Amino acid sequence: MKTLLLAAAAATLATSAMAQDVVRMGTEGAYPPYNFINDDGEIDGFEREVGDELCTRAGLTCEWVSNDWDSIIPNLTSGNYDTIIAGMSITDERDEVIDFTDPYFPPAASAYASTMDMDPMSADAVVAAQTNTIQAAHVAESGATLLEFATPDEAVAAMRNGEADAIFADKDFLVPIVDEDGDMSFVGEDVGLGDGIGIGLRESDDELEATFNEAIASMKEDGTLNTMITEWFGEDAITFE
Repeated sequence: MKTLLLAAAAATLATSAMAQDVVRMGTEGAYPPYNFINDDGEIDGFEREVGDELCTRAGLTCEWVSNDWDSIIPNLTSGNYDTIIAGMSITDERDEVIDFTDPYFPPAASAYASTMDMDPMSADAVVAAQTNTIQAAHVAESGATLLEFATPDEAVAAMRNGEADAIFADKDFLVPIVDEDGDMSFVGEDVGLGDGIGIGLRESDDELEATFNEAIASMKEDGTLNTMITEWFGEDAITFE
């Protein structure tokens, strides 16, 4: 019996050790070009490319998981996946609940877009934003009326159908939408928010955080990360110095 118990324990340890080399990468799959579901039904985008490269450099196997934005942090802390790589800006408020790696994307501009010539900061403005984002928090503090939506596409639709006067989101997300819609334009000033975009992890995963930080540093050092940023966001995109 003792031999059987020792064998079972050894098998369990071996399984755990192997499981540590499989990292479940949680993303939204609804925020192009950061992340989206392609025509083949697979997770795609800038963050898929970055995440796969990070795992290759770290010697880890990636498994990708999509999750709705409004529950993306709770499902990380409950263990449904091991990371959040979903265009999530590093903020003090989020850092109280989870940890972040060093940024793999520098602080970028957020912007207002509308089909009207209007002031999105005025007290009578109604502004749509995705719930639980730094953009939603900014609108709530600006004095304008905030309408929150589960997805960024729903926020865009609310602006287009007149439910909201403007949408506020990452400018990188809005640029292709504005370019393709002759009725939309950017209004007001761009706003800098957050401390860049990093990988979110559980506070207990210090070793995984250090592993990813080393891989991120190597991608910055050899220029791979800047190359990916310009490929996905254009030559005018903000890159690391």
